[in-house]
Parts: sequence; C-alpha cells; structure tokens
Amino acid sequence: MVSVFIRSLIYNALFYLNLVFWVLLGLPTYAMPRWGIVWIAKNWGKTSIWLMRIVCNTRVEYRGLEKIPSGPLLAAAKHQSAWETFALLQFFDQPLYILKRELLWLPFFGWYLSKADMIGVDRNAGGRSLLKMAKRAAEEVRRGRQLIIFPEGTRRAVGAPPDYKAGVSQIYVGCGVTCIPIALNSGLFWPRRSFMRYPGTLVVEFLDPIPPGLKRDEFTARVSTAIEDASNRLIEAGRAEQVRLMGFSAPVPAAQQS
Repeated sequence: MVSVFIRSLIYNALFYLNLVFWVLLGLPTYAMPRWGIVWIAKNWGKTSIWLMRIVCNTRVEYRGLEKIPSGPLLAAAKHQSAWETFALLQFFDQPLYILKRELLWLPFFGWYLSKADMIGVDRNAGGRSLLKMAKRAAEEVRRGRQLIIFPEGTRRAVGAPPDYKAGVSQIYVGCGVTCIPIALNSGLFWPRRSFMRYPGTLVVEFLDPIPPGLKRDEFTARVSTAIEDASNRLIEAGRAEQVRLMGFSAPVPAAQQS
C-alpha cells in the first residue's frame, strides 16, 4: 500500500507537469484552426496514459475499436473517473464535449476548451438552457463532429446505482446519428475524489452501435443496459486482478458508496 501511495504522489505531480507542458506548447494553436488544439489535447491524453503505465503500472486495454463508425457520431460512455475525459479523445477526428460553463472561464485551460469549440452549459438555468444545449449539440454533430457524452451527467462511483439522465435521449433523437455505447472500469484505477492511482488493467470496451431512429424510452433502456452490463463485467474482472496484484481491490471511500 505504501508503494501504491508513493507511486500515486509521483504520478499526480508528473500529470500536472505534463499538463503545463502541453498548455505551453499549445499556445500557438490560438492562431490556428481547431485541429491544432485537438492535436494538443489528444497528445496530452496519450502521454498522461503512458505516464500512468510507467509510474503506477496501470495498463490500458481497448476493445471493440473496429465497431467505431466513421463520421458524425454520438459516443455514450460510462463516467467513473476524470480519466475518460481525456483518454477517449484519441479515437475521434472532431471530438465534442458538453461541459459545465464555468470550465470555460478557467485561465488557459478554459480558453483552450473555447478554442476547441466545446459546448458550455449552465446547469442552474433550467429547461430552456438544456434545450438550447441540445439544439447546438445536434447542429455540431450534423456538421460531422463526434459528441462524447456521459449519460449520467457526472462521475459515478464504482458500485453506485446508475442514474441516466433524460437529456441523452433528447440529444440522440435530435442528432439522428448512430450511438456507440462505451463501457469501462476506470473508477477502480483512478477513483473520483481521490489522488490514489492503482495498478491493473483498465479496460475500455466499445459496444455494438445503436442505430438512429429509436424512440427516446427505447434508446435509454438499450444504451443503459448495454453500458451497465458490460461495465459491471469489466469491474468484476478488474477487482479480481487487483486482488492478485495487491492482495486487495481498490477501496471505495464511504462518501462514494450508494
């Protein structure tokens, strides 16, 4: 456990140093088209993943890459950690996120998000703001972008009951494109609200695409079932591996259990 603690400290220090490096390297992209900052973001993500492998012995396995359609797309992913917010970027040519509006106000980092033309939403503004967000998301996707969305709206702890929001089905209907569900077990290795980073094999699995044209309720049931069943399977396998590696599985703080 001491070794895991020390490795976690080292990784977190290197993670933020790596972030500063790519933020500075990306300054010229302010004068470039959007692809410039997307290239910076993808490489930041890749190097952060590489550092986690070297320092924390956290390997990453990607499954089902051949299932990712080309062109405009809705990618609906399980959200257990900050890890997937940067790790999934590498698989899409024109990635798009919907995020808290406040993130756009952060110095440098927020400016990069604005440059990448991400969608900021005021979560306290009510239904009108959400409708406006959904309309813009649909417009961006129809222009050829890939919207990476977390249907539960926020990070959920490993083992927490699922909480899929109605907004994802509204966006799916509005976009009129294929949706690819994404399961993962990242919360075992990068738990939310914790600086600990655990060894093992973090798995991301791209599942069978869901075609456009389903009704909202039908889509919600289908995407939630696919993501939850696969994520639970990946979590079970990840916990077993952690027990083999460390003699215990990554603990879930009491505040996260529900």
